[in-house]
Amino acid sequence: MARRISVDPVTRIEGHLRVDCSVADGRVDKAWASGQMWRGIELILRDRDPREAWLFAQRICGVCTTVHAIASVRAVENALGLPVPPNAQYIRNLIQGAHGLHDHIVHFYQLSALDWVDITHALKADPKKAAALARSLSDWHRNSDSEFQDVARKLKSFVDSGQLGVFGTGYWDHPAMTLSPEANLMALVHYFQALEYQRVANKIVTVLGSKTPHIQNLAVGGVTNPINMDAQSVLNLERLQYIKSLIDELDAFTKQVYVPDVAAIGGLYADWTKYGKGITNYLSAPDMPLDEKGEKLALPGGYIRNGDVGTYQPIQGFNDAYFEKGVKEAVKHAWYSYSEGDETPLHPYDGETQPNHTEFQDDGKYSWVKSPTFHGERAQVGPLANVLCLYAAGHEGTKQYANAVLDTASETAGTKVGLDALHSTIGRHAARAIRGAVLTDTLSDQWQHLMDNIASGDTTTCNQPEFPDGEVQGYGFHEAPRGILSHWVVIRDGRIANYQAVVPTTWNAGPRDEQDRQGPYEAALLDNPVADPEQPLEVLRTVHSFDPCLACAIHLTDADGGPAVKINTR
Repeated sequence: MARRISVDPVTRIEGHLRVDCSVADGRVDKAWASGQMWRGIELILRDRDPREAWLFAQRICGVCTTVHAIASVRAVENALGLPVPPNAQYIRNLIQGAHGLHDHIVHFYQLSALDWVDITHALKADPKKAAALARSLSDWHRNSDSEFQDVARKLKSFVDSGQLGVFGTGYWDHPAMTLSPEANLMALVHYFQALEYQRVANKIVTVLGSKTPHIQNLAVGGVTNPINMDAQSVLNLERLQYIKSLIDELDAFTKQVYVPDVAAIGGLYADWTKYGKGITNYLSAPDMPLDEKGEKLALPGGYIRNGDVGTYQPIQGFNDAYFEKGVKEAVKHAWYSYSEGDETPLHPYDGETQPNHTEFQDDGKYSWVKSPTFHGERAQVGPLANVLCLYAAGHEGTKQYANAVLDTASETAGTKVGLDALHSTIGRHAARAIRGAVLTDTLSDQWQHLMDNIASGDTTTCNQPEFPDGEVQGYGFHEAPRGILSHWVVIRDGRIANYQAVVPTTWNAGPRDEQDRQGPYEAALLDNPVADPEQPLEVLRTVHSFDPCLACAIHLTDADGGPAVKINTR
């Protein structure tokens, strides 16, 4: 007999997500993903000056901040046909690369690792054996006996005090937790180290963006960073060299800790390559522009159908008609209404944000998230889509790191783990780590491009926008940490007439579409095992693998409050 599980809200994410599952014979046979907040940013931006849109748009979320700012200015620049100076492109690239690394490190260690790592079992570990295990995976200088012993003592003091803090509500002793005590301790040691290195990434964002979250240095047409090698109060040689030292620190942690940990833990949970596949149409944005118009980009992107990298179709740049014409959003099962009826999806230029809340209806409306499609098809976005598109495009760094991760996972699992294993719950974590390694290389490249361009005598960082009479429209995309993000703007007589943001979690968390096809979260949950409906750890594993950010997809405050966490079974 089927049993209904409602996890509301899903925790260790940004925002409020409810996931309902029907479980029969220990497997999920139906699923619903429901965003529980309403996003009204589109209405706030209407009639405003397009030059200030990015300041509002980046406040869609307190986590995905820089990404919305960058997509917003790109949308206005696209509408105006405004070129961006190379220095500004490189500075933006450095900010977005560092932000992406910060996000990936936090996602694995602080948000998702506790789905796989049993903190209480780490108490049983021999610290010296755990350190030896870590050293077998890499030559990271902090895989020392003394550091592992120190963390083991701290963990014991936590447990003895009865105050586990953030570790207090995990599904400890769950039958799906199968790591050895030493592997658990290794992950815990690196959990604490990750707290330090995510700060390193944020320092890069802060130096260039003035603050974080919510950077202050963007402008339509470029950035506001003055460059003068001899001045103390602007972007000078001292600050640029400091940024390079931070990039080097991130590179070491990413390649010697993050990537080996994910590969090893993925190999130890190789059975999870069978779960979480879901939708295998993959959409990814090209990014890291190297010229003024975004026609030459360091990292390719495109579209893959049915998981076959041989079907890869590239998106060529910031003015790609294939992408521009392909995006639509449906609201048949979302708490919105369209003027011409809810059965027909709308292109973002024509998009509407008219809330129409009902009760949760299994076969009707049940989410504040819309349902995007790409040329009429549901698509999964995120690091997995990005890595597969980079791989299909022949990006050498991606191929190198993907092969290394799969080789380590194969050695740990004792069986061959191939590229197809990435189409899974655990595969999304592997792809995120691969992308992290690619980003560290890209950060070094962008830093060198900036230094070389300044050395040539060019210190320009911004071009002045001019707004024509009449109507223009444009879009800006960015491969954000959670996947392709696009902002769409219609400008009429110098003011915003319409604004829509189609964000990664809208693609992945969207409910059923106008044809009743499930979104990526819902499809990925089908056939997931659930050992104990009272502790639906396996559901959380698959949902967390997408790194949900519901604040980006939706926005609403419940003035009546309510319980912080609710897990219902019936």
